[in-house]
Amino acid sequence: MMMLDRCRFPFVLCALALLAGCASGPRAHDDAEWAPTPPPAQQIAPAQADGSIYHDQQNMELFADPRAHRVGDILTVALVESTQASKKATTSTSKTDKANIASPTILGQGLSIGGKVANIGLDGERSFDGAGSSTQSNQLTGQITVTVAQRLTNGNLLVRGEKWLTINQGQELVRISGIVRPQDIGQDNVVPSTRVADARISYTGRGTLADANTRGWLSRFFNSKWMPF
Repeated sequence: MMMLDRCRFPFVLCALALLAGCASGPRAHDDAEWAPTPPPAQQIAPAQADGSIYHDQQNMELFADPRAHRVGDILTVALVESTQASKKATTSTSKTDKANIASPTILGQGLSIGGKVANIGLDGERSFDGAGSSTQSNQLTGQITVTVAQRLTNGNLLVRGEKWLTINQGQELVRISGIVRPQDIGQDNVVPSTRVADARISYTGRGTLADANTRGWLSRFFNSKWMPF
C-alpha cells in the first residue's frame, strides 16, 4: 500500500504543477490587438548639474493642452448610441384565366358524346397575399476610456480600447475603435461616440447569464438553414 501511494505522489505533483501553470497564464479573453498602446520611448539625455531647478528634460508642460494628441494618450469616449429602424411591406397579387373551346363540327354536325356537346372549357385562378414588418430599437449609453493607437498624417487620431466588467457570475465586454478629430475632443478630454468615424462598437457578455440566454446546439441545428423543413 505504501509503494502504491509513493507511485501516485509524482503524478499528483505533476497535476498540481499543470494547474498552477494554467492559473498563472494569460486570461482567455485577453487579446493582444486590443491591448493599450504605450507612448513611444524617448531617449532623454541626463540633465546637467547647472544649479537650475527646472530642466527641459523634466517634461513639465505647464501650459499644454490636456486633450489627447499623442500616441499613448488617454481619451474618454461617451457612448450615446441610439438607433431605431422600422420596415413594413405588403404584397397582394391576383390572376384569373378562362378559355372556352367549342366542339368540332363533322359533316355539319357538332361532335357529341353521350348526347352531350363536346365543348372544352378551361378555368384558372391564382392569388397571393403576403405581409411583413420589422421594428428594431437599440440604445447604448456609458463611458469608456481608450488610448491613442496612431496619429495619422492629417492629424486625426486612431483610438482603440476595451473594458471588462465582472459582475457575480458573468463578464461584460465593451470594445470601441475608430478615428477621432482633435477638434471634436472637448476641454474635459471627452468625445461623444457620434463623433467617432469608422466606429466599431461591440457589447458582449459571457458567463451564467449569457449561457442562459443562448439556445443549445440541438435547437440551433433544427433552426438552421440545413434543416429542409
